[in-house]
Amino acid sequence: MPDVITQAKWDKAAPSFDIMASKGAEERWLPAKRELFSHMGDGKILFLALGTGLDIAAFPTGRNITAIDISPKMLEVAADRIEGYDGSIDARVMDVHEMDFEDDSFDQIYTSCTFCSVPNPVAGLKALKRVLKADGVLRMFEHTGSNFYPFKLMMTLMTQISRKLGPDMNRTTVANVKAAGFEVTEVNNLFLDVVKTIQARKAP
Repeated sequence: MPDVITQAKWDKAAPSFDIMASKGAEERWLPAKRELFSHMGDGKILFLALGTGLDIAAFPTGRNITAIDISPKMLEVAADRIEGYDGSIDARVMDVHEMDFEDDSFDQIYTSCTFCSVPNPVAGLKALKRVLKADGVLRMFEHTGSNFYPFKLMMTLMTQISRKLGPDMNRTTVANVKAAGFEVTEVNNLFLDVVKTIQARKAP
């Protein structure tokens, strides 16, 4: 059974999500996402939390991508973007905590502003580690909490409100990736220490 509370929250958000995500923010981070997603190879790719498909604009063409999202309503909104992609996207309703893929299924896994919202982030990352091949790579575009004053305090306070509508603002995602058993090989801060890309590999 998927997390019905989380599913209902994102189903409710789906009709207005594109407005909530804001056109300006999507345009601002599009170059960074394109650079990150440019590493998508010819192997089996998993994209976690496709949402309404806003990230599809940053995907390289001609790839075969399996994408999951906990919200069927999000994927309904994404349908036209999925159909318009110059490649193949197999989109499925699925909870990261209960993926039905076999172990070692994917060569690469990508996330985009995802682990601010996964209810149990370390467990979710462990689930990704299970389905990633031994030599596979995890690449993430994420916003996280900050280690700097006053941002750390501000984002902790903001999370008390934001998590009811969508994401947490103060997640320690790099530490969570390590706690899940990945070896973090690269972190690039794009805005302060809040918006960043993370690259990790499946530790032996």
